Amino acid sequence: MKPSVLGAIYLAGAASIWGSVYVVSKYLMETVEPLVLIWLRYLIAILFLGGAVLVKRIPLAVAKRDIKWIVAVGTIGYFLSIWTQFVGTQLSTAQMGAVITSAVPAFMVIFAFFILREKITMRKATAVILSTLGVLLVIGFDTQTTTIQLGGMILFFAALTWALMSVLVKKIPPHYSQAVLTMYELMLASLIMTPLVWQSVTLEYAVDLLTSPLGGWIWYLGVVATAVAFYLWNEGLRLSAVGSGSIYFFFQPLVGAFLGWLFLGETIGLGFFCGMILIFAGVYIVMREDS
Repeated sequence: MKPSVLGAIYLAGAASIWGSVYVVSKYLMETVEPLVLIWLRYLIAILFLGGAVLVKRIPLAVAKRDIKWIVAVGTIGYFLSIWTQFVGTQLSTAQMGAVITSAVPAFMVIFAFFILREKITMRKATAVILSTLGVLLVIGFDTQTTTIQLGGMILFFAALTWALMSVLVKKIPPHYSQAVLTMYELMLASLIMTPLVWQSVTLEYAVDLLTSPLGGWIWYLGVVATAVAFYLWNEGLRLSAVGSGSIYFFFQPLVGAFLGWLFLGETIGLGFFCGMILIFAGVYIVMREDS
């Protein structure tokens, strides 16, 4: 299988998994604080990745010259971006979060131009525009919102930092195991978050929560939505050009909207299906350029 095709499968898979996080997190955050939820899912992901690394005996060594990029990815992406995404959603609405998140691929193309010197071709620009319009159709847009609220500004920062992180991943040499890199990056983010959740989480509380009926969903967030999805996203970016790979991020709001309709009773209108067509049109254009 061609690397570009395999990268497309990885990226689409990761973004689709993240689409499910919308439904799961909405359910869990009725009981668990957002930052605590992020911290627990990261700890689970670290245990899962650590076990996989030990079983496969994957080398853990990283060259000193590459540590700065690992620190940048862990701090900017897994701490700042994810944290501000949760905070911004709390202060605004899920709809606003989805709209602003749709800017991530455009920012990735722009960051790739300045950091990696990737050219912004007409195909990439067209694909981003089509997919952005598609996402807006899928999630809808509240025309009565005329001012920039604090939550929206924080969500904008979350989108910006996630795009920057996704480009910085390309600065790390490809010979490292993505499982090891993701584990290190999650460990760094968890260490940064620990002082912020220390007063809210005790060992007894964590054990009770993880063994409660809610525990299965938290384990899902940790293993599937974090360890597996982050690995797929980083590996997919490694196999694809950033400008091309960024388009698959649009699977996240597409899947999220569909699952919201299926499990939460949210309505889906004609805009959903029109948006889906535009999103897949953008993906098709990118795949034609990579082929």
